[in-house]
Amino acid sequence: MKPEIKYVELKSDSNGNGSAWIGLVSFSKSGKTIYFNNKAYRSLNGSGISGNYMDVETGDEYWISSPKKNLKDRHYTGGGIIFVERRILADYLRIINRTELPKKRYVLVDVDTTIPKERINQLENEIFETSEFDADLHYKKPNELSTKELEFLIAELIESEENAMHNKGRRTIKRKRIVLETELEKRLL
Repeated sequence: MKPEIKYVELKSDSNGNGSAWIGLVSFSKSGKTIYFNNKAYRSLNGSGISGNYMDVETGDEYWISSPKKNLKDRHYTGGGIIFVERRILADYLRIINRTELPKKRYVLVDVDTTIPKERINQLENEIFETSEFDADLHYKKPNELSTKELEFLIAELIESEENAMHNKGRRTIKRKRIVLETELEKRLL
């Protein structure tokens, strides 16, 4: 996929005032990962609490979308400066149909154009290698899992539930955990 100009805003713990950029992003071959400012963002496929992408390294949620022509990229309750990548200024001005950036909320910046594919691949390989179970475990139905796999997933979900920052996320994790615990109880009877 060709690089595109996107709006990128930090959503985790920001109350609508997270750091925000308008810049040129690159995509992975599948299009599910976006690279910007030496970071990798993976699509949450609708499972995010307040964002639609997640920073692969930190787990922070981000909102990534095409920039709006009316300059209303931030949620109406949010605020703060939006950093605009200097190298795409002319293209961005064409998108918003203006001759110059509004001075009030926008600041021109240079961003790190490194695409961290190698670093992210190494991180993902380390995560994969540390687990004794197959990565496809999460995609299996409860009745397709072994007892050991069920116990592993339940323990993983308990930890995720405790660390979830938002109630919606905790409830989603709890529902998954209860389904797995029910399957495990059936087997132990």
